[in-house]
Amino acid sequence: MRIRNNAGRLILLALLAIGILAAWHWRGVFDPASLTALIDSSPAAPLVFIGLHIVASLVFVPRTLLALGAGLVFGMWWGALWAALGSLSGAIAGFLVARYLGGGLAERAGWRRAAGLLQRAEGGGWRMVAILRLVPIIPHSLTNFALGLTGVRLGAYAMGSLLGQLPLTIAYADLGAAGGRALLAGGDWPQAVLWPTVIGLTALALSLAFPLALRRLRPAQPVQQA
Repeated sequence: MRIRNNAGRLILLALLAIGILAAWHWRGVFDPASLTALIDSSPAAPLVFIGLHIVASLVFVPRTLLALGAGLVFGMWWGALWAALGSLSGAIAGFLVARYLGGGLAERAGWRRAAGLLQRAEGGGWRMVAILRLVPIIPHSLTNFALGLTGVRLGAYAMGSLLGQLPLTIAYADLGAAGGRALLAGGDWPQAVLWPTVIGLTALALSLAFPLALRRLRPAQPVQQA
């Protein structure tokens, strides 16, 4: 087992080194101005991004990185839109994989560690799914697989996932867009990032307030008389 773990770490380090060398070699292509020009000339870029997001969700790539990248290359609002659609598509893909391929994959991914919490989502419906997305106690991709093994309906799952992940998606896309603006603005970077920062902080505040609002919307449990 230790040999396997060491081999995995060596592979990850090798891939990281290759990525750094590739980024350095093509550094002129991946600056914000070049990426923006490339996106503007490629109408299919959003579909490609959503497809990559689906694959990334299935292999446990953090959606934070994808939302940041979407904000960088698509801008704040378009980046948030494509990141939200990509995150929802990836969530549905993982949900369906677990539901129709059985529990083996999800159990190997750590389902047993999350079983107690996620099984409560069956009774909470889309509200519980939204809370799980807003408070990411369990990794996003693992939640996708694990909820596919519960009795949550696909419609409720999709609605809860979309509403729950939206505030943080907007915040991360906004942060990526702010980084791109700062790189393009040169000496005017404070002005370039001020408005996106306000939007990002507002989205984060909403993500904190949303679970409280959902609790108030939850119907009260009837009091049982002795």
